[in-house]
Amino acid sequence: MLSLLAASGAADPIYWENLGLRPGIDLGFFTLRYYSLAYLLGVIFAYWHVSKMLKQPGAPMAQRHADDLFFYCTLGVILGGRLGYAAFYQPELFTDFSGEGFVSWKLLRLWDGGMSFHGGLLGVLAAMLWVSWAGKLDFVRVADYVCTTVPMGMFLGRLANFNNGELWGRPTDVAWGMVFPGGGEDVVRHPSQLYQAGLEGLLLLIILLLLFWKTGARYRRGLLSGVFLLGIGSARFINEFFREPDAQLAYRVTETGLSQGQWLTIPIILFGLAVTLYAVMRKPVGTGGSSAASA
Repeated sequence: MLSLLAASGAADPIYWENLGLRPGIDLGFFTLRYYSLAYLLGVIFAYWHVSKMLKQPGAPMAQRHADDLFFYCTLGVILGGRLGYAAFYQPELFTDFSGEGFVSWKLLRLWDGGMSFHGGLLGVLAAMLWVSWAGKLDFVRVADYVCTTVPMGMFLGRLANFNNGELWGRPTDVAWGMVFPGGGEDVVRHPSQLYQAGLEGLLLLIILLLLFWKTGARYRRGLLSGVFLLGIGSARFINEFFREPDAQLAYRVTETGLSQGQWLTIPIILFGLAVTLYAVMRKPVGTGGSSAASA
């Protein structure tokens, strides 16, 4: 897989530190970090776009449900992302109280980095299940609407990772290889954050928006959710070939040939494929409008 992006005789590498990037916007009394801004803008876009989608025929919920949904989804992304990272990648965070400053428990020190896509996904699923149960909504159709907006957050988040010079890729000799701080002196690496922003974010966002706005996909229960899971899982699996594995889990690649992220992604791909096939084989629903949309 790495050979797909290989190039011989590469030019001088690009040094990340020469790009003039900064971790955030200095407001004087506070630095607004781009990673936090990416989460914020992702949630705002999701809320705006779902609200716009609900005005179309066949919507599975009302605006008041969307209001509740994005409050709980925001909590789900933050709590699920952090707890998932600790559970899947760094369990010692649960018992490490060596942090400096007013917060010593490292599990709570989100500004030190460490968020899991898989944990965030589980957190959002929990939020949607709760709102769907409380509002007596069709969970699958709610998920269809929410998942259409998620890639925007992925796109912005990966750009923020690149801006922070973190989560860089594996060593390479491609012409666009970069040297990242902390990635080894003069070790040229894939800018894998940009690959992820493109595949997991921008490309998948365009596909889902086109399916919703230009086809009748929203009337096929589970189709948008299935495409999202299949797309995000496949993109993540591919990108993991170029992303540097977490140091504490590098042995997994040596032993199995796949990273921890890839093993966690395989069930997502299989489930997404199953949901997509299920959706296309069933008759469309909701074409006559929805009582929930006017509730």
